[in-house]
Amino acid sequence: MSNLNLLAESVEFPNLFSGEIPISRVAFSVFGFNVYWYAIIIAAGLLLAVVYCSKRAKKYGFTSDDITDIALIGGLCGFVGARAYYCIFWNLNPENTYKFTLWTAISEIHMGGLAIYGGIIAGVIGGILVCKYKKISMLTAMDLGGTGFLIGQAIGRWGNFVNQEAYGAATPPDYLFGMTGSHIASEMGSGVLVHPCFLYESLWCALGLAVIHFVLSRIQTFDGELFLYYVIWYGTGRGFIEGLRTDSLYIGPLRVSQLLGFASALFCLILLIYIKVRVSKSKTYVRWKDTDKAKYRIEKYHMELKLEAETAKAYKAMKKAASANKKEEIAPSILGDDNDE
Repeated sequence: MSNLNLLAESVEFPNLFSGEIPISRVAFSVFGFNVYWYAIIIAAGLLLAVVYCSKRAKKYGFTSDDITDIALIGGLCGFVGARAYYCIFWNLNPENTYKFTLWTAISEIHMGGLAIYGGIIAGVIGGILVCKYKKISMLTAMDLGGTGFLIGQAIGRWGNFVNQEAYGAATPPDYLFGMTGSHIASEMGSGVLVHPCFLYESLWCALGLAVIHFVLSRIQTFDGELFLYYVIWYGTGRGFIEGLRTDSLYIGPLRVSQLLGFASALFCLILLIYIKVRVSKSKTYVRWKDTDKAKYRIEKYHMELKLEAETAKAYKAMKKAASANKKEEIAPSILGDDNDE
């Protein structure tokens, strides 16, 4: 496993600019408990993804409460899935002499070891369960979720930068984006530059977000389409980027995430074309956002919000009026009666 014991380290991009970038894995400590930048960055990515999805919820026939419920359950499932995926495939590699137990999988989480594909799979399953319970469209939720994933991944990958992990193989000495650092040098050798795979994936996800949000969402014709675009985009990029990494999880000679990335992208591309053709020929297909049920839920939700706001406003006005009346009743007793001589 990666040795990440050093808390205060540095990173360099010598062909981009001179000087070191000081970094620390620990953001601050509370009562002796370390809070890591990795956790803060991941949380920030998830929070922005939820905010984005909440802002677009009404357009897709969802309420903000729907998004909150899906994000909460899906997020918890995703975290467990990301850890389980990493530990399972780590243990399956015979070259890894260290093996996780159920206890160490939990107790050593602060040492790193979360696999995004495990998080996506488990997060989607958790979100689907919420949709089933609430009787709302799981395909529409996946559309929003896929776009939200790109936000979380684009930001979350910078947690790998702070930890000096998820980097690639050695690059030529003059490679523009070649990076090194105190921890990287301890593993790869002093002066060796490596591919900043975290940066490649972050930029790829950010570009994918822009393409899906500004272009592909405008030509969407069926529920689930944006999620297919997400899988195609991310899977293709991850497949190539994974080929550069030095810390891949393996099944025999194959990199797990590279195989899953390319296979999922190809499958979803075929599925996209098939459904797109079917929907174009259909005269009865109706997207969730256009159904009477979705419109009724949205209208009811906003009516309830309006009623709550008006009730709170009326209560505040009544409280203010009661306070004013109380002052008027108290004033004569203090000032005295004007008719008294």
